[in-house]
Amino acid sequence: MLTADVDGGTFRLRPAVRGDLPAVVRLLADDSMGAGRERQGDMDSYERAFEAIDADPCHVLVVGELAPQGAVGGPLVATFQIIFLPGISRQGAWRSQIEGVRVAASARGQGIGARMMQWAIEESRRRGCTLLQLTTHKSRTAAHRFYQRLGFAADHEGMKLPL
Repeated sequence: MLTADVDGGTFRLRPAVRGDLPAVVRLLADDSMGAGRERQGDMDSYERAFEAIDADPCHVLVVGELAPQGAVGGPLVATFQIIFLPGISRQGAWRSQIEGVRVAASARGQGIGARMMQWAIEESRRRGCTLLQLTTHKSRTAAHRFYQRLGFAADHEGMKLPL
């Protein structure tokens, strides 16, 4: 999907495989909000979700590994999910949606997040999407600045209803 040299070595973006799930869940749980939502001990629900994502070509769970200079592989330091959605509005346009964007604290500041998002933008265009959307919690002000630097605009108010 993507290979790029960064300060910490070589960053590789690839589709997630089932064996990546424990690391993906650790990344999702590694902040104050995620710590209250994720359950690292029981992987059954994550495995069911992975099967559904993996079976649907409109859903892609992506992981990023950071390999030290000269190494073949390295630890997973990033993840996100991208969903491609057909729509009736906007003259039947497709849109993409990004969920669960995480970069490990130890890997931040190396341009990994920007490279991931650039890949998502390019992949969305390649698939014919006319809009890329995401939500980010109101308390994540650093994330807001990051997305705004990439050209995202906070022009809608999102709402959620827990079920």
